[in-house]
Amino acid sequence: VEVPMHYDFRSLRNSPAEMRALFNKLGWRKIVAFQTRNPMHRAHQELTFRAAKLAQANLLIQPVVGMTKPGDIDHYSRVRCYEHLIKQYPEQSTMLSLLHLAMRMGGPREAVWHAIIRKNHGCTHFIVGRDHAGPGKDSNGKDFYGPYDAQEMVAQYAEELGIEMVPFQEMVYVEELAEYVPQDEVKPGQTVLNISGTEFRRRLMEGLEIPAWFSYPEVVAELRRTHPPKHLQGFTVFFTGLSGSGKSTIANALMVKLMELGGRRVTMLDGDLVRKNLSSELGFSKEHRNINILRIGYVASEITKNGGIAICAPIAPYTQTRKDVRDTIAPLGGFIEVHVATTVETCEQRDRKGLYAKARAGIIKEFTGISDPYEAPENPEMKIQTEECTPDEAAQRILLKLESLGYIR
Repeated sequence: VEVPMHYDFRSLRNSPAEMRALFNKLGWRKIVAFQTRNPMHRAHQELTFRAAKLAQANLLIQPVVGMTKPGDIDHYSRVRCYEHLIKQYPEQSTMLSLLHLAMRMGGPREAVWHAIIRKNHGCTHFIVGRDHAGPGKDSNGKDFYGPYDAQEMVAQYAEELGIEMVPFQEMVYVEELAEYVPQDEVKPGQTVLNISGTEFRRRLMEGLEIPAWFSYPEVVAELRRTHPPKHLQGFTVFFTGLSGSGKSTIANALMVKLMELGGRRVTMLDGDLVRKNLSSELGFSKEHRNINILRIGYVASEITKNGGIAICAPIAPYTQTRKDVRDTIAPLGGFIEVHVATTVETCEQRDRKGLYAKARAGIIKEFTGISDPYEAPENPEMKIQTEECTPDEAAQRILLKLESLGYIR
């Protein structure tokens, strides 16, 4: 049996046998383990340090770096944060090691499993949090597991497992004391300061201040590197509309204006150019049209992920395919759908290539707007009627929209 090879953070990856040997070499007899799948901030540092102090033990920070919940921060960013945080503990008291494990979100039974894993690594204590490894709420909006079910089950089997459960204490920052204390020790009249996970992510996205009492500056700086504010993120402007509606003209005008602003690379993914360079083997059946749009979406997602600007101008007639593209790009940056809602009559009048005439004559089959339906977007970020504005005016409106959303300054 070969151990899987990991090329990242190799000095922080230890097998259970290696960890036990290291503890023995250092003379560590009592070790409290802490597992996390999120970045650690001041409250976590206070919590873990207090737990180790109460148990008169050393501390092992052992974050999960396998698959976690969708939307979680990638482990590369998290580990760099942990490396900054570990310096805040007393020297020779704390160790960082990575656990390549996929979270199952299995609640109490998974908490017992995690305790067994720590026992195998040589730990004597394991911190179990509120709703440890819980999947959240069920289909009726109720918590799937009770908040303390995991703690109760680990405590129930503690003697058999040979590892003691340390309950997670909710730590809060008391303004008058200028320090963190357990929530149940807060006295009446004292002011508790708190920033939720949602609020923290919002402040990151908006580039707002994150106070030093909440997190260490080095940790915040690391998270800002990989999760920059909106005006530094990549985004995609996705035009959709009938052939001849003016998508490409407006898209080109927008591209020029964005290049004039500078700051980020701009890539145009025009429908005709993509057909020539990326999808030349595809026809115009519904299946092939969907494949073409999904290819455009994939390229745009890579551009967006890497901080660039992608401008897409295909016809994209089908609602579901546009939704699939949005779902691919939105987690990586901005996605702005622009419906160029020019009427079929106007498009026919502008028909320089004679495509509509050929479609009317039956020469071109499955032509959007004539012999194949166009499913108009129900809730695009913008809707533009080209009969009412010039391409320059339309591009300017999109710029203002991007500014209002925070993607450009």
